[in-house]
Amino acid sequence: MTGEFSTDWLLLREPADAAARAADLAGLVKAEGELVIRDLGCGAGSMARWLAPLLPGPQRWILQDRDPALLEYAAAHVPATAADGSPVTAETVELDVAALTADDLAGVSLVTCSALLDLFTADEMTALAETVVAAGVPALFTLTVAGEVTFDPPHPLDEQVTAAFNDHQRRRTGDRWLLGPEAVGAAAQAFAQAGASVTTRETPWRLGPEQAPLILEWLKGWVAAAAEQRPELQLDGYLAARSAAAGAGELRVTVGHQDLYAQIG
Repeated sequence: MTGEFSTDWLLLREPADAAARAADLAGLVKAEGELVIRDLGCGAGSMARWLAPLLPGPQRWILQDRDPALLEYAAAHVPATAADGSPVTAETVELDVAALTADDLAGVSLVTCSALLDLFTADEMTALAETVVAAGVPALFTLTVAGEVTFDPPHPLDEQVTAAFNDHQRRRTGDRWLLGPEAVGAAAQAFAQAGASVTTRETPWRLGPEQAPLILEWLKGWVAAAAEQRPELQLDGYLAARSAAAGAGELRVTVGHQDLYAQIG
């Protein structure tokens, strides 16, 4: 699957991610005996740092990613204890998410991922849902982009840039058409068709002056993707204006995400 992320970016966004995720969906996870949690595309391990302290009982995290440097960081920064003080341990697996099989889920209690589903194609989403449901494992997928961005104050180009970014998210890469902002809807449909019951939550980032460094870094990537999709927009001036407002503490941004919990049986 596509997508390369630096540790610096993942750590910069981690507090906003933690504030946005739907903690009530974490409450649906049944903790009976040792929880074995397989975290797909774990990145720097933010999901484990958020979820492990919310769940009681001993936990064993299987951190899966194709980037060995991210795996090393994630494994070194897993919380030591669960909500009730039980031990939390971790192991790593270097594997692309698209290569997941039912055998990989043997003995697993929960499948998780964060900010990942938009990189799937429709066929890959169907395959993931069928694999997870066939294994009888519930899934908690968080912070999938939903395609909605609002600014305060607004700018005349906001809607055009948002539309261009969304088109970039659902672009063709090689022979793959990415789901982008349609990912949660596609996931909900795929899991329901496979036999799971699905619950979703709106989980937007709500960023203000105190998150100015994150806004600035996010703006760079967001505008760059939009400009790549629609170079005729010539967005250098837009980026400069938005960055200046953020740097001055005068910009608030809401970035839409969604969380999904798929329960088996």
